[in-house]
Amino acid sequence: MSEALRKLINLLDLEEIEVNHFRGVSPEESRQRVYGGQVAGQALVAATRTVAQGRVHSFHSYFLRPGDPKLPILYEVTRLRDGRSFTTRLVVAIQRGQAIFNMSASFHKDEPGLSYHEPMPQVPAPEGLPTFWTLFEALEPSPRREMPLDIRICDPVDRPPSTYREPVAYAWLRAAGKLPDDPVVHACVLTYASDMSLLDTSLRPHGLVWSPDRKIMAASLDHAMWFHRPFRADEWMLYVQRTPSSAGARGFSTGTIFTRDGTLIASVAQEGLIRPIA
Repeated sequence: MSEALRKLINLLDLEEIEVNHFRGVSPEESRQRVYGGQVAGQALVAATRTVAQGRVHSFHSYFLRPGDPKLPILYEVTRLRDGRSFTTRLVVAIQRGQAIFNMSASFHKDEPGLSYHEPMPQVPAPEGLPTFWTLFEALEPSPRREMPLDIRICDPVDRPPSTYREPVAYAWLRAAGKLPDDPVVHACVLTYASDMSLLDTSLRPHGLVWSPDRKIMAASLDHAMWFHRPFRADEWMLYVQRTPSSAGARGFSTGTIFTRDGTLIASVAQEGLIRPIA
């Protein structure tokens, strides 16, 4: 396990400070706000810590205010329902006495049933693709830092892009090292990863890309995931990202995540702010 991945696992290991109350922290980085995938992953950890049976099969969440990375985050869990098959939790993330994020998560006890999924698109294998840092350094030279995820983009976009691009993107990803066998860890690591590039897809048809020059204000507004089948987040997964619509300074994107053998394991939906800055 890489040091960056070890730090991510520690980041997701919340401190229980009272029944139904947990505390999380942010990494020591120069971020202006808490990364959305972090608060979503930590909120899912908090919900899971209060569930006796079943695995998470879906969550729906809203980003309400920017989180301050210098302050701890309080996660308050409300136990909405404990049923025979399904369990439901509400999680509110709080800083300075105000809600910055909320999540409704549902857990389902394993049971057999009908099974179908769409086929995985044909894309290049991850081994022949450049790493994220290889692409990033070519565009914006900066000191290399270790990442908790190994990301290989199948169709990178130039900065700035010169022409219209189809609002579809493909990326291979996996944890940068071996994870514990606990399925909760794998679900939360994938939740963390799922917010990293999904909103970028909504900029492609406009000939735009997010960059530090801040010509676009981009921020996640909501985020939902459905977990269809068991998986390991330390094995290669293909993240297929599409944007069917952008309007009113908001982009709507969907994602499907496949294992390397073509099994659909999760689906994602997100709407985000994509506001041009004059």
